[in-house]
Amino acid sequence: MNLLPWHAEHWARLQARRQRDALPHALLLCGAAGLGKRAFAQRFVQGLLCSESTDGDPCGRCRSCLLVAAGTHPDVIPLSFGLRKDGVMRSEIVVDQIRELSARLAMRSQFGGWQVATIDPADAMNPAAANALLKTLEEPATQTMLILLGDAPWRLPQTIRSRCQRIEFHLPAAAEALAWLQSEGVRDAATALDAAGGNPGLARAWAQEGALDRRLEVRKDLAALAAGRGQPLDVVKRWLDNEPAQRLWFAAQAAADEIKARSAERGGPLASAMDVEALGHWYGAVNRTREGLRGPLRGDLLLLELLAQWR
Repeated sequence: MNLLPWHAEHWARLQARRQRDALPHALLLCGAAGLGKRAFAQRFVQGLLCSESTDGDPCGRCRSCLLVAAGTHPDVIPLSFGLRKDGVMRSEIVVDQIRELSARLAMRSQFGGWQVATIDPADAMNPAAANALLKTLEEPATQTMLILLGDAPWRLPQTIRSRCQRIEFHLPAAAEALAWLQSEGVRDAATALDAAGGNPGLARAWAQEGALDRRLEVRKDLAALAAGRGQPLDVVKRWLDNEPAQRLWFAAQAAADEIKARSAERGGPLASAMDVEALGHWYGAVNRTREGLRGPLRGDLLLLELLAQWR
């Protein structure tokens, strides 16, 4: 489990606090998906519990390391989405889960060291669960640590955020991200990084799963609609069948590229008939539609309304 290049500064600061015996009782690891927050958390937890760690790095061989890697360490308590009584996975973390977690943390460590609980995704806690967590944050037991992970930390109440030491993962410099992607063997790394908005982890995943082909398809679909070829309903069906949220991400990128080309007084790659102001409104509508797919409204109607506006 190698440390990612853009993790080095966060890692050094956290280990410096550990050496001063000044670790916080709660960490909030946040930032865009794909930047390795979860790998960072696992490495930190494994090093914290390791009996032979060196500068916070886990040895990978001791009993604690092996148990953490296997997900069976008794002093590591992972909390995520649970199951409802009917066996269906919940879409939020509920208060009973937090109460059970607090009861576990009030007990003594089985290995006589740290107890660590991870809540992932922490931004999925409902209001009652977040309120229940406050007491544990305000009155932590000795040698217990809560690690909250979230891609959307703004969804957490300020009362939770203010009681955690925040570690925020930002996009690395383009040169650093590109060098890492190339070292990972990603083909056409520059295109993948551009598609992922500068996010190297996302770029690697998307390159591996064929997302760059979907990106090209989205641009071809929009160009065809702008030229009066094809029907929005056909495009809607295709997009809904295969990663609709990702396709909307690429559609927003395409609109942004069209705006940039117009601003430079060049012909846009999609040859849209809309002016810059209309393109800007459509760009905003794409992002609202992408967020709307998370809600109860029908995705086909949302996409159809969006594409019907494209010219």
